[in-house]
Parts: sequence; C-alpha cells; structure tokens
Amino acid sequence: MNMKINFLTALAIGFLWVSSYRLVAQVIPTPRQHFGFNIGDDYCLANYTDTEAYFKKIAGVSDRARLVEMGTTEEGRMQYMMIVTSPANLREIDRYKDISQKLGRAEVPGVEAARLSAEGKAVVWIDGGLHSTETAGMQQLIETAYQLTSRQDEETRRILDKVIVLLVHANPDGQELVSNWYMRDSVPEKRTMDRLPSLYQKYIGHDNNRDFYMFNMKESRNMGRQLFVEWIPQIVYNHHQSGPAGTVLAGPPYRDPHNFVYDPILLSSLDAVGAAMHNRLNVEGKPGYTHRGGSQYSTWWNGGLRTSVYFHNMIGILTEIIGGPTPSKIPLVTSRLIPNDNSPNPILPQKWYFRQSIDYSLSLNYAVLSYAARHADELLYNIYRMGRNSIDRGRSDTWSLSPRKIKEVNKADTGEKEDEKARAEKRLKKWDAVMSDPANKDPYGYIIPSDQADFPTAVRFLNALIRGGIVVQQAEEGFSVGGKAYPAGSYVVKTDQAFRPHLLDMFEPQDHPDDLKYPGGPPVQPYDVAGWTLAYLMNVRFDRILTDFAGPFRKLKTGELITLRSENAIPGGVSRVSCRMNESFLVANRAISAGIDVYRSQVDGDLYFVTPAALAQKKLQEIVNECGISVQKETKLPRDVQKVKKARIGLWDRYGGVMQSGWLRWILEQYKFDFEVIFAPDIDRLNLKEKFDVIIFVPGAIPASLPAQGEATAGELKNIPAHFHKRMGKLNTEKSIPQLAKFLDEGGTIVTMGSSSNLSGYLGLPVKSALVEFVDGAERPLPAVKFFTPGSVLRARVDTTLSAAWGMDRGIDLYYSNNPVFRLTAEAISSSAIRPLMWFVSGRLLRSGWSWGEGYLKD
Repeated sequence: MNMKINFLTALAIGFLWVSSYRLVAQVIPTPRQHFGFNIGDDYCLANYTDTEAYFKKIAGVSDRARLVEMGTTEEGRMQYMMIVTSPANLREIDRYKDISQKLGRAEVPGVEAARLSAEGKAVVWIDGGLHSTETAGMQQLIETAYQLTSRQDEETRRILDKVIVLLVHANPDGQELVSNWYMRDSVPEKRTMDRLPSLYQKYIGHDNNRDFYMFNMKESRNMGRQLFVEWIPQIVYNHHQSGPAGTVLAGPPYRDPHNFVYDPILLSSLDAVGAAMHNRLNVEGKPGYTHRGGSQYSTWWNGGLRTSVYFHNMIGILTEIIGGPTPSKIPLVTSRLIPNDNSPNPILPQKWYFRQSIDYSLSLNYAVLSYAARHADELLYNIYRMGRNSIDRGRSDTWSLSPRKIKEVNKADTGEKEDEKARAEKRLKKWDAVMSDPANKDPYGYIIPSDQADFPTAVRFLNALIRGGIVVQQAEEGFSVGGKAYPAGSYVVKTDQAFRPHLLDMFEPQDHPDDLKYPGGPPVQPYDVAGWTLAYLMNVRFDRILTDFAGPFRKLKTGELITLRSENAIPGGVSRVSCRMNESFLVANRAISAGIDVYRSQVDGDLYFVTPAALAQKKLQEIVNECGISVQKETKLPRDVQKVKKARIGLWDRYGGVMQSGWLRWILEQYKFDFEVIFAPDIDRLNLKEKFDVIIFVPGAIPASLPAQGEATAGELKNIPAHFHKRMGKLNTEKSIPQLAKFLDEGGTIVTMGSSSNLSGYLGLPVKSALVEFVDGAERPLPAVKFFTPGSVLRARVDTTLSAAWGMDRGIDLYYSNNPVFRLTAEAISSSAIRPLMWFVSGRLLRSGWSWGEGYLKD
C-alpha cells in the first residue's frame, strides 16, 4: 500500500511538474521583452531579423501557433506565414485545410458542402508590410501575433476556436531595409524614412502590389500559392497606408465601379464585413473611418494582393490608415467634418501617434476575426456557393452584361418621335438581338494550340493561370472542335470552374464604364487601371469556344506548373530558331555566353547556331531543352546573316530606384542580357560609346524641363552615405545632352520609354506631340474631357521590315496609359529621315479597358 501511495504521489508530482512546465512554456514573451520597446512606441521600428526571431520564439512556446516557410524572397530571406488557432484545431489543421480547399473549389455536392461548412473553420488571411514604408502594416502584424497567442479573454478564445488565422509577412526584404534605414540615427527625433537608397522590394518596389495575376516575383509566388492553391481563405485582409487627409483610415465598402465578373454574393459579403469593422470602431469610440465615395478605392482591377482575391470568390479587405513611428497630425479638412454616408463619424484635427494606428489596426483585425467566428459556417458555404455558381455558368449558355452591350441597346433610341410603347418595343428588340448575338456570348472554354509561333510564351501565360489556381487540361492526342483541328499537346481551359471570374478576366476584354465627375465633365481616374487582358498582352493565340466540348484531355494537377522540354535533337553543324519566340533571345544570349557562334538573318531576324564540335552541340542541346523551344536543322549557314554579339547595355536609374527601371532590369536578367545600371553622373563623365552599345531611359528619366547643370548639392548629399554619392545628380542640358548626342553620332543606340521620349525635343528630332490642340493660337495639351486613356490595351500597327520589329506581328496589342504620342513633321516625311516602328491606325483601337477620345491617336 505504501508503494502504491508513493507511486501515486510521484505520479501527481510528475503531473504537476509537467503542467507547471507547460504553463511556463506557454508564457509568450511581450514585444517589449524581445525588441526592447513596445510596438507603436514613437521613433521605434522592428526590423525583419528581429521579427523573424520573435515569430520563431512565439511558435516555439505557443500551442496556438505554427510557423510555415512559404519560400525565399528575391533577396534570399525566408518568407513566413504564422498559422494561429486553437490547439485542438492545430492538431487537425490538415483536415481543416482540406475542407477549405474543397469548398473554395466547389468540388463537392451541395449536401456535403453544407456538412463541411458546419464542420470546418473559417480561414482568415491577415498580412502586413507589403509596402514597407507603410510601417503600420508590418508592425501591427507583430502585435496581432502577440495578442492572439497570449490573450485569454472570451472573444479571443471564440476566435481561435472558430477561425484559422493566417498571419503573412508580405515583404521581409523591405522591412529589413526600411526599419534599419529609419533606426540608423541614434537620436530618435532625427529618424526619418526619407531618401531610401533603393526600392523596398527588389526590382519592383511599390509594384509588388501589381503582380498578383502574373506572379513574376518570388514573394508573389509564395503568397499566391497559399492563397489560391493551398488554403483558399474566405477573407483576405491587406493592410496599407495612408488614409485620406482629414481621416484616420479608408476601408470597405468601396466606390464604384466594381468588376462585372464578380458573383453578387461577393459584393454583399464585402459590405457585411466592412460594416462590422466600421461598427466596432464606432463602439470603441474610434472616429475617422471613411468608405465608398470618401476614398478613391474601388474593386475594379485585378493584380493587387487585395483585389486579385475577388476574382477567386474571396472577401478582399483593404484599409489605408495614417500614422508612422514619427508622430504626425490629422490636418484640418473642412469638407470631412460634417457627417455623411461616406464618413458618419468624422475625426477632428489633432496630433497623431503611432500607437493609435496600431490600436486601430488591432480593433479592425479583431472585428474581421470576430465576424468570421460568428459567421464561420456562412463564410465557408458562401465561398462554395459562389464557386458552384461559377461552375454552373461555365456549363450553360450565358451572356454577361457590360457597358458596351448597354450602349448598343441604347442606340435603339434614335430621337425620333414615337409613342412610349413603340420605343419600349424597339429597345426590347434591340436588347434581344444584343443578348443573343453569338459574338457576345460567354465561352465554355478556351483552346491554346500547341502549334502557335511562340508556344513557350503561351506556356508562361498558362503557368500564370495555374499559379492563380486555374485548372488547365492538355490534349494527349489531336482533336477537333467546331470543325477546326488542333494538334496533340494543345491546352484547354474550360470555364466550368470555381475561379471562372479570374479565368474570364485573363482572356476577355475589360469593359470599363464611362465614369465622369458629372455629365459632360472630366473622367474620373480609375483605381488602379482600366484594362489588362493578359492573353492579349502576352500575344497568346487562343480560340473562344462557345458550345460545350470534350476531347482527349488530361487534367493537370492543381498548382503544378507546366515544364516545356524540347523534343528534337540538336544536329551537328547549323540549326535555326525562329525569332518569333521570346525565348529565342534567351537561347541566343546563353549560347553566346557558352562560346557558341550565333548568327542572325538580316531578312527576318531568325537565329542560326553553329555547333561543329560535339561539346558545343551538347551544350546547345542542354540550353534548348531547358528553354523548351523547337529547332530546325539547316544544311548550311545562309549568306544573309550577321554574327551576333551581346550588346553592352546601359540601363538608367537614379538614387532610390525607379520601378520601371527595376522591372526592365528583371526582364534583362530573365533573358540573360548583359547590362549595367547607370546614373546621371555616369552619363556626364563616361565615354559612353566606349562602354555601351545601347542606353535605355525608362519613363521619368528625362522630364520636359531639364536643369542646366546636374551636380548634386550639399543639401541633397546630406545624410546620404558616401558610397551612394556617385548616384546623386540630375541629367542636364550642359553635359548630359551633348554626351548623348555624341553617343548617337558615334553609332550608339538610345531607347526611350514613355515620358523619356522628351529627349527627342532636346536632340531636335523632327517629331511633335499628337495630343495637343490650338487655343487662341497657342498649343496646349488636350484636356481629359477630350482625350483620356488610362491603363488599357490598344491595337497598333508595326513595321515588321525594320530590324527592331523582327519577329513581331503586323498588328499587336499594347499597354497604353496616356503616354506621349508623336506625329512626324513635314520635313521628316519628305526626307524619310524617320521611319516609325509602330503607329495607331484608324478604326476602333480599344481592345480592353477604357479610351475616351481615341480618335486623336489616329496615325
């Protein structure tokens, strides 16, 4: 008996020891204990290195948290997602993830969907730090992780029981750069984020929020996989800054227009979550929330982290809040002070502290999470219902509504005097004609033939769709649809899938409504752009199939990318690659770097590779296999060829980085071009022709008015580390323009993009702006009421006989956003001094988006 008592005593002591150990292990370190300051303290920012360590520390001691590696960033850091939920949910996390996937993809019958909705847990994504200078976003994520893993109150427990929270670090590289830059001064009051030395995400900076349907960057790919393949959350909350002047923040619901491909359930759900957020702030006495017409934000465009999820039936939340580590002020904006539907609870002018922004962000997070906890089954079932609706629409004859079609109906109103009944019948007849026109019918699917000229680029396009969760099929043998034959290896994308809105958005033209401040007034700038049809911009050849169809199709695994492999062997001697493939440039650059002789036809631009040695043949085979392109054997090298060498490219940039230069740098790296980033002082001091063959100026490099001199002043160099001084300065008329003229005279090539075509004026080229009018004898730019084409896809004509256009089609789609457009002067026309590469022809130019006054672009 004593032994039994001793055993039980020992067992009890052991149990108490384990329990006390677990209680100790469950103590979550506060941010202050880890970072040395509270999140939201004035003049303090946590960098990524310390944040990563803190998240690992939380995950190491909390039974509510699990840290997931999403993949590396462009700079090589690990990007993390922290899953936070109850311990019981974590133990069954794979089951709940599977339920979220099945409902998000609408893969199950309705009865099972209802059962899974009751069983499952709502999944809510909250991110921070995408735009790293918007510091509240990342810092609130740290505080949110602490609060959710440490709080014991009833609301938090309910949230953790009903919700799986995905806390996502959107831009680790940027947080490290911005926080270290801000904290570099030991005197807190002197700290500033001004004059960052580079973009806060490698290559693209702020445009990291424009990459969520192409997924070019590693960070976008990491997050896109979690959003559209792995988890398919029902709510996605994307934190941003800054709120409109005179408010604390802007949030949902948003202003019109919304995209017409959305399921209406999405819009009403967005209103409901927005109301919960707004109401919580009001209950807590936190004024300053504005929405709808109180801000510029809409739900039209695709490509942003928040907006891309709408096209996947997810409730996307954007808030733009004020505040930063340096105390700021809410200014006096009298138009914001009277309550109205846009801003029912205005805030008065006052000093504003960083901790207030953090507190507001926490309240907003908890509002979203509490809503999700109370409506978990509804959220799960609704995303299923939207997906099911999409599948049903993809399996039936549908005619989507759009402004263009309504305009066609309105043409029935001729202005003639008719009685109301006759007018109504006339309009109805026109309506029936428009909505039964096969040209206006929604497709059942798309076929991408494998025998198109640039098939590798078509595969890049398909991989972008796959990264966005779209289901793709491949034909295992030849087949026919509608009397047209397609070869084996062609791809099929059918519209009977849950993410049909995204699929339509990538293939079909956007039809932005005429959005005017008032009838006859100026247009309202879209947020963000008006048209972006990716299949057009990537020059993908596809057929819209307007009836149901089947074939020998194999469905690819969801999220699994297509890898092209060349099937033909490289012959010894001479082989040819068509320059109609973008990948041909990659092959050429890699081949030259490998010591293989490359020649280019001076007739059509095709590339010829000479591989007499077995080693060169093997190396070219390896390159071609990796690029997945087709190669033709040639008996000998044609006479009309010229040996190719790699161009020495100078790519303009400036201190702090320009996004367009960063994007172009990324493209040059992708296709293995040799280049050097150059700055204004380099233009002034170098022997340009000795160093470069080509110099590229992206938009913004050359303004309409250049200064006479370009040396950086002492004030501009202040607080800039010495090793960055060589980047400082401006292009100028005294040194830069003569240098560039000399470079051209010596045979160099200059490429200008967008507004940098202002260089033509400084060099005296015989061109003039086409987007001008004469008023009282003076020339002035066309006003927006006459010409306005915000980010849209237009049709243009190309002179394919010029070497710069070899490989292109005669008619192309291009992205245009109120860019400069020129006409040749009479002198240029008569002397043939200039040959245009590309121009707009007459007729309807708009392919996708919105163009107001496009007739001004003719010729």
